[in-house]
Amino acid sequence: MMKSLLGATAMVLALSACGRPSDPNLNQTGPNPELPGRNETLVPPMKIATPAGWDGQTPTAPAGFTVTAMATDLAIPRQMLVLPNGDVLVAEGMGGHAPKLRPKDFIAGVIKAKGKSSVKPGNRITLLRDANNDGQPEVRTTFIADLDAPYGLAFVDGSIYVAEQGALLRFPYQEGQTQITTPGQEVTKLPSEINHHWTKALTASADGTRLYVGIGSNSNVGERGMAVEQDRAVVWEIDRATGAHRTIATGIRNPTALAIEPTTSTLWAVVNERDELGPQLVPDYLTAVRPGAFYGWPYSYWGKTVDPRARPQNPDMVARAVTPDYALGSHVAALGLSFARDGGFGGQFAQGAFIGEHGSWNRQDLSGYKVTWVPFANGRPAGPPVDFLTGFIDGEHARGRPVGVAFDPAKRVLLVADDVSNTVWRVAPTR
Repeated sequence: MMKSLLGATAMVLALSACGRPSDPNLNQTGPNPELPGRNETLVPPMKIATPAGWDGQTPTAPAGFTVTAMATDLAIPRQMLVLPNGDVLVAEGMGGHAPKLRPKDFIAGVIKAKGKSSVKPGNRITLLRDANNDGQPEVRTTFIADLDAPYGLAFVDGSIYVAEQGALLRFPYQEGQTQITTPGQEVTKLPSEINHHWTKALTASADGTRLYVGIGSNSNVGERGMAVEQDRAVVWEIDRATGAHRTIATGIRNPTALAIEPTTSTLWAVVNERDELGPQLVPDYLTAVRPGAFYGWPYSYWGKTVDPRARPQNPDMVARAVTPDYALGSHVAALGLSFARDGGFGGQFAQGAFIGEHGSWNRQDLSGYKVTWVPFANGRPAGPPVDFLTGFIDGEHARGRPVGVAFDPAKRVLLVADDVSNTVWRVAPTR
């Protein structure tokens, strides 16, 4: 079986290379993206930027900023959290391992693997302390070890919260502590059966009483059957004190990062949409998470555009579907979200969101592979996206791939986790 699948890979890649090229004239970002017609093929176009390394270079930021490597030799850095004392926590790990139902699922797995680091996942939290803000940590320790694919992080009222792939854990914390060795207390279990999408995004409400967890779907568009999608493609609101949860948003295919917009205290998410409808469908997006809202998956996309592949069709749910707030482009794979606070960097980067775009694997022209800035005004997106950190692509190779982003208002720096070069990049105004 394995030999036949591997033997089919070359043929499938040849077929996928024949996919219709993307139209550069389409505007696929902002509140009103242009959606082309569906372009379903036997096999979707598959192409990923393979790791190349930085070779002494750094990503490129706008004029007036300096980029340095704050930490290297990490083990698949994902999301980050800046603690009140300025220490930085970095979640390192990998989960998933859903069974492949179709030959093209197997082949997609092979393609995606070519774009990943060969380093073994750390499954830990690393602490970085840069007390004098020179970009060179004086302290680097394993803060919490032996975790199960940690991803989302939050700090509330003296406790660190870690969202593993199967549970939300709480760890008591004393300011300045550089290591926690006591086991975490389970706040609640998180859905982890099959785990087509394993990441569990996490943030706390502005008042700290509630925690929000993003839980991705168990399939592309329901092909495993809807029974396995129970408590999937949702955002949970969790009572921090009791662990009780309720679902506040549904049909939100893969909410990979959550953050609170600082001027309105509204919850926002970046979301990875479905595949196999063509290189320019469906746009990944940034959206406010409206309580009670249904975002369409799997029955429709970008509001009420019906996806004919969903079985059975559900017109009643399509009629309920809300349109996301802001398209980021097709298959950019947004994995990071952090809002500028306290004036941000000033100027055009004073108010808005930094978004880490991990990059495409299923279109012939590489998409994403950068950190994007979306300007805000009055708590809403207010203008076209701006490339903030680029240079991750070198021809058809990836020097790195951005994941989590974290803006530190006290030090006025942006931190970017890169899970291919296993680096945390630091972007700061040039002194």
